[in-house]
Order: sequence, then C-alpha cells, then structure tokens
Amino acid sequence: MPIAKITKLAPKTTALFVCDIQERFKGLIWQYPSVISVAGKMIKASKILDIPVVVSEQYSKAFGYTVAELDISDAALTVPKSKFSMYLPEVVDVLKKNNTKSIMLLGIESHVCVLQTALDFLEDDYDVHVIADGVSSQNYPEIDIALARMKSAGAIITTSDSVLFQLVQDSQHEKFKDISGLIKEYIEATRVNKILQRTSGANL
Repeated sequence: MPIAKITKLAPKTTALFVCDIQERFKGLIWQYPSVISVAGKMIKASKILDIPVVVSEQYSKAFGYTVAELDISDAALTVPKSKFSMYLPEVVDVLKKNNTKSIMLLGIESHVCVLQTALDFLEDDYDVHVIADGVSSQNYPEIDIALARMKSAGAIITTSDSVLFQLVQDSQHEKFKDISGLIKEYIEATRVNKILQRTSGANL
C-alpha cells in the first residue's frame, strides 16, 4: 500500500481561494448562509496571518458580485471568469509571486467550480485543502460525491477550524490569541453548520 503524502499548511506558502460566493446564488445554494459565514471567518483569518486571498466571480453579469457580507477589499486578486475552474493565468501568477505551495479552497458549487478548481491545481502539483464546512451545492447530495472525488484525486478534506489551528501550530504563536478569538466569535455558527454535520457522517 503506497504511503500517503503528508501535506501541512504554513502561512507563508498558503493562499485562500474563495470560489464564486455571489449574490445571485442566495436562496439557491443549500445552507448558503453557512458557506458565507465560513468564508467570512477564513477571510478574516487570512488577513490576520497575512495570507493572500484570491476571489473568483462566475459570469458576474448574470450572477452578480461577491456577497456584501464578505469584505474582499484586501484580496490579492478578484477575478471574473466564465471558465468553471479558478485555474486562470492571473491566478497562477499570484501564486507564483507569493511562492504558494498550498491552497485552501471553499465556495460553490462543490461538484462544479470547486471540484474543477481542485483537480486543476492538484494536477499542477499544488496541495489543495478543501474546507468542507465552507463548500456547498444547490442539491446537497452532490457535496459528498464531490468531496469524495477530490479526496481520491489527492485533495485534503478538512475544516475551517482545523486549518486555522494548523496554520498557527503553537499556543505561543504571536497570532494565536487573534485566531483563537476569531474561532470563538464564530463558534455558534460552527455548531449549527449543517454542512459540517452532514460531512462528518459521510464516508470520505
């Protein structure tokens, strides 16, 4: 049996991808408020840890722009796209500029844009960490299938709190109190996150 590759996150070589969390999808995506909440937490954490954030917007003429609840003013890149995947020249340029090795990925839809983004960056030898409590689809059964597909391709299926603790690693980290406080700020939203509850019971 082959030994699995061990992949760890480090702030200096990690980027956060926020995939297509746009206004038009409100009321269409299963548990969309939870997706938005997790994205908000991760964007704030990325600012604390100086991690570049890359935001995509799928055909914004029809689907609108990133939801107003998310502050993307400090994003390293906000890119419009027609292609489902976020694997675009300008995105790759940002990653190369920042010496990025690992991608934290969240957004919608699990089985379309998130999946294709994960597969494309895995193929280009990036480590992809899919934040399971921050991805969704219109039809929720698609989520488990997409996560299983990404895992089989080599993606790490994880959660927002797990990656945040991994990024600081030590309670003596200079930003630990900030990150710990952020996790506490979102603790009630995490407890009622049905995406997380559903994924925890999936056979991944």
